[in-house]
Amino acid sequence: MKRFLAPALLAGLFVSIAAAAPVVVELPATKLSIGKQTVMAEVATTPAQRETGLMYRFSLKPDHGMIFVFDREEPQGFWMRNTYIPLSIAFIATDGRIVNILDMAPHDETTRWSNGPVRYALEMRKGWFAEHGIQPGDRIEGLPVPKR
Repeated sequence: MKRFLAPALLAGLFVSIAAAAPVVVELPATKLSIGKQTVMAEVATTPAQRETGLMYRFSLKPDHGMIFVFDREEPQGFWMRNTYIPLSIAFIATDGRIVNILDMAPHDETTRWSNGPVRYALEMRKGWFAEHGIQPGDRIEGLPVPKR
């Protein structure tokens, strides 16, 4: 009888863990252009969408990321709680100009800040901006229009 107890407990534990795991929902995406590069970015506009961001994901498709749209231009800070993918983030002013770009490590809860007021932030796989020669001062075209 004891032989069957362990598998039953393990199965119950697995079901409990699976039920507690968050469901990843892909958001509607938009096409952005940075120079000659094209990006498909999921659009996070609500507080809940921005808070969840790319948490609980284990991969990103090539040239895919997430654009965060804020209600007003102000300094923004990001961290990597429950985020498994190493990311680079570009903080972007209302006019589409990249203010600064930072690399972020998985699960690092240190808040990483923009170098000034921004209206957007674009997260991509770590190193993506550097690999494509994209740097602060470059402009991103096709950004979603924020709420007024």
